[in-house]
Amino acid sequence: MEDNTIISFANVGARYDNNPDILTDVSFNISAGSFYFLSGASGAGKTTLLRLIYQLHKPCRGTIKIFGQVTNNMSRDEITAIRHKMAIVFQEYSLLSHISVFDNVALPLRVRGMDEAKIKKLVTKTLDWVGLGKFANANPKTLSGGQQQRVSVARAIILQPAIMLADEPTGNLDDENASRLMELFIQMNKMFGTTIIIATHNSKLMETYKFPIMHVENHKLNFVGTKAPAPKKEKIKADDDYFAELAKQFKDIGNK
Repeated sequence: MEDNTIISFANVGARYDNNPDILTDVSFNISAGSFYFLSGASGAGKTTLLRLIYQLHKPCRGTIKIFGQVTNNMSRDEITAIRHKMAIVFQEYSLLSHISVFDNVALPLRVRGMDEAKIKKLVTKTLDWVGLGKFANANPKTLSGGQQQRVSVARAIILQPAIMLADEPTGNLDDENASRLMELFIQMNKMFGTTIIIATHNSKLMETYKFPIMHVENHKLNFVGTKAPAPKKEKIKADDDYFAELAKQFKDIGNK
């Protein structure tokens, strides 16, 4: 395995209960900082693949390594530690409707016991980044579908995960909001070197953004297109205050 390999599958099979395999003999390595689309028909196994990476489902055979660690027999605490370096965004948003947009995004930080003063600064900058600063005190139910999806993205990126998984994140969005969400993912990938895998049915999205594709069909996984090199972290322009402050605060969190 290469030093910069962040996700590795070796002859992995997956099924639910005693049903036939959803995935069979899946093997691949993904380098840190890569960006992939994950395509395939409904029921082909896209969500199962993401669940395997995020450790929500165990393989029936084969070996999975995340961050160079074999995950097959990890304890609950070890899996929790792995997940702290990852984030997953679902199509259905999964927001808590009894608390504000701000509190939804702040939740991962509060779970980890971060100081409230720092939480306020970081959540404010993150909401500004996704274009929702003025909705901080709103109830998620009052927002449009595109806005709710951006809240879920803000909550997922608040701790700058090394791996971002997104399961049909644009499925309920119009073209304009889908493009805006894609730009947020691309900024994450370029600025922070986040490894991103986006499951999608949207062929227009894949044609517009020329990232390599992982395609699931007949229980197998194949790669389409040239493997993209890990992006270099771009120098942030001085006038990009939100991005610069967000990057600085993410760095500060990592050093504490």
